[in-house]
Amino acid sequence: MTDSWTWVDSRSKVDKAKKSIERSSAICVDTEYDSFRYFREKLCLIQIKAANSTYLFDPLITLDLSFLGSTFSDPNIVKIIHAGDNDIRILKRDYGFEFKNIFDTHIAAAILGCQHLSLNSIISQYLGVELNKTKKMQRSRWGNRPLTDEQINYAVRDTQYLTDLCVRLKDEIEQKGLEKAASESFEKMTAVKWHEKTLDFNGHLKIKGAKDLNRYQLRRLQTLYRWRFKKAKETNIARFMLLSDQNILDLSKIEKGSVKSLGTIPNLSSRKAETLGQEIFEILNNL
Repeated sequence: MTDSWTWVDSRSKVDKAKKSIERSSAICVDTEYDSFRYFREKLCLIQIKAANSTYLFDPLITLDLSFLGSTFSDPNIVKIIHAGDNDIRILKRDYGFEFKNIFDTHIAAAILGCQHLSLNSIISQYLGVELNKTKKMQRSRWGNRPLTDEQINYAVRDTQYLTDLCVRLKDEIEQKGLEKAASESFEKMTAVKWHEKTLDFNGHLKIKGAKDLNRYQLRRLQTLYRWRFKKAKETNIARFMLLSDQNILDLSKIEKGSVKSLGTIPNLSSRKAETLGQEIFEILNNL
């Protein structure tokens, strides 16, 4: 059974959520973002649990969420998260929020010596509850609207048990005299920053099969690898969704030719051949 929740997509709902959140001495925070399909992670959902209700904020529409900045930076309000470093980075990037007084259940469990640190495992160990979170749901299309019932349930349950888990972990940390270590780790996490992906200039050499290329083919592979990175950044599309490593390896082997030559590349869709082909061959034929 999941907590009650509110889909926040209007000013009136923001105002209602604001009142509830600002009255809370502790809130649970999570986000859903798509880092699988995009070059630059796309924030798709912000979940905040206050008292017994969870608010699902939709960042894909224009909402004034500036009040959250005061909440996140308020040292008197505990922000409970799980492995929240990327959540903090992305919220800082998109909204300029700063954070004070966090309690990260992943860090707390690690300090206590837990061997399995997923939210599933820790909640099962400390609360006897099975979340059954799956990688498939984590990588589902969070940018689609409306979200499915399964996605909503997944998002709400991510914060549902964090308060109880925090209490159990905090008690054990205090019993073992580990407060200082926990506090220092939490403080360190508040300082994390988001950084744009950078090009690995020798990344093409790590592609399976690269060592079998001749010097000219390797130069073509390097050119394609760097072009793909630039194109992915410009279009905000994941690199593998533009062209796979195998695609650019195969392209590096074909002789100079026309777009029609792309028909000889296995597992390269006709759509990609049509949209990217001319640009690819202009690059390769000029080498």
